[in-house]
Amino acid sequence: MSTTVTPAERLLDLVIALTHTEHRMTKADVRRHVNGYSHAGNDDAFERMFERDKVTLRELGIPLVTLTDDAHGDDIGYRIDLDGYDLPHVDLTPAEIGVLSVAAQVWDGEHLDLPARRALTKLRAVSPAASGELSGHVLRIPPPSATFDPLLSAIADRAVVTFTYRAATSRAASQRRVEPWRLVVRDGAWYVLGHDLVRDAERLFRLTRITGAVRVGAAGSAVHPRSAATDEGAASVDGASGTTSTARVAVRPERAAQVRLRATSVTTGDGRWAGWDLLALPVGDVEDLAGLLAGHTDAVVVLDPPHLRDAVVSRLRAAAALAGPEAPRG
Repeated sequence: MSTTVTPAERLLDLVIALTHTEHRMTKADVRRHVNGYSHAGNDDAFERMFERDKVTLRELGIPLVTLTDDAHGDDIGYRIDLDGYDLPHVDLTPAEIGVLSVAAQVWDGEHLDLPARRALTKLRAVSPAASGELSGHVLRIPPPSATFDPLLSAIADRAVVTFTYRAATSRAASQRRVEPWRLVVRDGAWYVLGHDLVRDAERLFRLTRITGAVRVGAAGSAVHPRSAATDEGAASVDGASGTTSTARVAVRPERAAQVRLRATSVTTGDGRWAGWDLLALPVGDVEDLAGLLAGHTDAVVVLDPPHLRDAVVSRLRAAAALAGPEAPRG
């Protein structure tokens, strides 16, 4: 019974054969011993198949070398140079493993989810630093929306994008033409940083407020960002209800890990807040930050700004109202 050998399987078998040959393999050796080449119907078909595979291996960066016989110069053989093929030893720090773990989350549930998770598993297996040193410091980033891939392609191609954007405050939708520069996670949400061609200003657009499809223009239609403009901290969030100011919150020791992950600085409290940690947080979207802080009600106190404190208090009162009046004690 004949079995079909895919090109990928044939290439893998060829790599294995050429890395394990003691000296070299001639074309006749390859045709006779490597899985998949025996399916070639004639000499011409085998030649075309082998030539395509040699080109593919070299395009993949695999060092395929050609060797001739000392006695017969026209007797050509092949092997893979192991000195140029073997990868250096992987020795990742816990911080590097943590960064790769976060990066792998970008593809959570998407088409590269499985390859990303497999690669991360292999790196963790070979890296001695990938022990439990990061336990308790798990950073989660949100899964990308449907607009993520076209925006990422537009950034790679330096293409202008057009989309409908819904303002956070007025809910009004408007058309935007943007030169996209970067995709960033900020305050638990994905944003695209770029130059708003309508307003002629740098802006951050929250992906969840983009409605409908993102239309990508011709490659090269967007200019490269100025170096100072690539810092998302310098751009304002377009249509956001909040500001980019800094909040101060008091947090009980060893509590509210998610809040601590957003902190730009941590100091030890004194006076009324002795025994607490004082954190500085970028406000960004007030509604998002208020939702996070309200979830740690017994461990976090908002000190400033007042509108953030009011937003948290509003959420806590709403939660208390849902719980209903406390039953009288008998």
